Amino acid sequence: MTLAKQLDSPIGRLRLVATDQGLSHLLFDQQAGDDMGSDGDSAEADNHPVLAAATAQLEEYFAGQRQEFDIPLDLSGTEFQQAAWSALAEVPFGETRSYRQQAEAIGRPRAVRAIGAANGRNPVPIVLPCHRIVGSDGSLTGYGGGLPIKEFLLDHEQAQLHKH
Repeated sequence: MTLAKQLDSPIGRLRLVATDQGLSHLLFDQQAGDDMGSDGDSAEADNHPVLAAATAQLEEYFAGQRQEFDIPLDLSGTEFQQAAWSALAEVPFGETRSYRQQAEAIGRPRAVRAIGAANGRNPVPIVLPCHRIVGSDGSLTGYGGGLPIKEFLLDHEQAQLHKH
């Protein structure tokens, strides 16, 4: 069964979608359509352990109290996409990597464009931090939530690092 829950955040409303196995999608407000096959917000969604954990951890992240997520994930993607998404989890909080560095991290140094495409299909942004992947010159390039949100997330992480 798939359940969904809305979460208000500093970057707008987020829609969290989970199965019994884990978080399957985190959608930005402009992405959250009714095509996720969810039952919508409900008391059942509020009590779902994965949605409860995801909500709590995202709230902690935005409050500057969390740098890593340990929510179970239930992601559907190709073997390449899964590898690309796993590599995202290895980019430390407050740091960035280039698309080339991400491609090299999964042993596919020539797959830079494919890495960009896989990141564009990342079903759980923020949790798997594709916002930390930038152009080789450090420029902010594409982001599913839009570049202003990518910039906000990177600035938020930098501000947290400088507080500690």
